[in-house]
Amino acid sequence: MTAPDQHDAPLGAAPLRGRTALVTGGATGIGAAICRALAAGGADIAIAHHDQPARANQVLADVRRAGRHALALSADLTEPDAAERLHAAAARELGTVDILVNCAGAYPRIAWNRLDAAAWDQAIAVNLTLHYRMCHAVTPTMTEHRWGRIINIGSITARTGRRGLVAYAAAKAGLHGMTRSLARELGAHGITVNTVVPGAIQVPAENLLPAHDRVPPADQVQRQCVPRRGQPEDVAAAAAFLADPAAGFITGQTLHVDGGQLLH
Repeated sequence: MTAPDQHDAPLGAAPLRGRTALVTGGATGIGAAICRALAAGGADIAIAHHDQPARANQVLADVRRAGRHALALSADLTEPDAAERLHAAAARELGTVDILVNCAGAYPRIAWNRLDAAAWDQAIAVNLTLHYRMCHAVTPTMTEHRWGRIINIGSITARTGRRGLVAYAAAKAGLHGMTRSLARELGAHGITVNTVVPGAIQVPAENLLPAHDRVPPADQVQRQCVPRRGQPEDVAAAAAFLADPAAGFITGQTLHVDGGQLLH
């Protein structure tokens, strides 16, 4: 008997043809690159964003040029019922959701002596709780279909720590723990759960940081084995690999995409 994740598609065929992916934070940066990579692999794409219609429409056009069905959905995923509504809208338009990529989040830099309870709660909500809600929304259908991919986008900060990012690092560390436990919960149902951990990735959002919070690019590169800045496409390639049917025996793992900054 052929295992559910084995397939007889010819070499060079789109491995994700017939699959549908929902990517949160899909309008910009790493999320946008993941949408394009999954579409190149044959998947139809639901691009979830929060009030970024112009950028979402750019990604939408790219996905459609690749010959895939796509839609853009705006949602504030910190709202308690937003994940269920987002999943229902994506499934209604595209048929189902086979692949979930949790890429949405925020990067609040707050010094420890100014990190009050409200700021802590917000960082946990945006970088951990909304991912729990998204996973909870999609897994019943994945379980019914006995196939699914959940790919969480973590952060190297969860392992290295960084000043001003106590709440963010705690949330991302929690995401890594959630990944491993969900893998044990869902593996028997044909669902894999993994985390991709970007290192110093060159994205436009880094230019919005105050100058004193930026690490010079040359310093970032010096920490790595690969002497160049990481690009969103590097992370997207890892996500596309984990979404592939051929990766069905990989679950509960943390895949670093950091140019060799951390070796483990």
